Amino acid sequence: MARKGILGGDIPAKTERRKPVEAPHQPRGAVGALQSSLTKLQENAVQEIDASLIDDAGIEDRLGVDSAAQTQLRESLKAYGQQVPVLLRPHAKKPGRFEIVYGRRRLKALRDLGIPVKAMIRQLDDHALVMAQGQENTARQDLSFIEKASFAAQLAAQNYERQTIADALSIDLPMVSRMLKVGTAFPLPFLRQIGSAPGIGRDRWMALAKALEDNNSRGHTTALMNTPEFGALGSDARFEAVFERAARVTPAAPRITPKPRTLRGINGKALADIKSTSKGVTLTISAKGAEGFDTWVDGNAETLLQELHDRWQQQRRED
Repeated sequence: MARKGILGGDIPAKTERRKPVEAPHQPRGAVGALQSSLTKLQENAVQEIDASLIDDAGIEDRLGVDSAAQTQLRESLKAYGQQVPVLLRPHAKKPGRFEIVYGRRRLKALRDLGIPVKAMIRQLDDHALVMAQGQENTARQDLSFIEKASFAAQLAAQNYERQTIADALSIDLPMVSRMLKVGTAFPLPFLRQIGSAPGIGRDRWMALAKALEDNNSRGHTTALMNTPEFGALGSDARFEAVFERAARVTPAAPRITPKPRTLRGINGKALADIKSTSKGVTLTISAKGAEGFDTWVDGNAETLLQELHDRWQQQRRED
């Protein structure tokens, strides 16, 4: 049974997936080795392709285009030429045409300039295309957290397994789960309107998702996002404006007097009481029955707190 493929259309079952083209009668021995070598050389050779022959493919990895950065790239290509080739694959259904694997910004700039595109051309099925695009993204430092999270969410929507997503982005499975939690919380058109938001991390995106969900405030934010003033803002500022609007219309939560909770060891014995309020967190270790644990914590508090702080910072960097 056909399933939706990465290009938005139906692709055949696994047994029928497109594979690299092979000659029907592959020569053996020295002739076969020579032909194989020539094929590899051709794949690695840089060719000039008319930009009008190149179609889009793969997953959308950029949430909008930074016009200033795109102008700078276009001027650089005009002055110095294209130094880094893009990667293409032959179009499966349109002979003589190609699909872009990565290098979309360069393709757009070269198309605007009317300059042929320097490209490497390789036979890639949809799975190999996603892997190549994802690994190229990993090497690029300018993709924001939400762009990577959106990329992961689009792969998941195309029924790619989580291990494949992890391999494509060179991350582990726990990080895939964190990214999907954010990427699936927002529709792609919504993210396109905000843009890459390079200064906004996972925690702020999750806070926005919660604010939008708590009182169904998407209507309020949609009205804001459709104004000319919103479009004139930078991407980070657009996020902040949406977050402020969503938080402002969220009903105030009822005041609840926080109660301390007991922290217990692996044997179930009470170790301490912890209480969280708007002013901070209080940890109380009762001397009664502590058997000296309270004194030991007091003497090592600075080291213990520093270790916890280091772990917190590491998790923030991963997120």
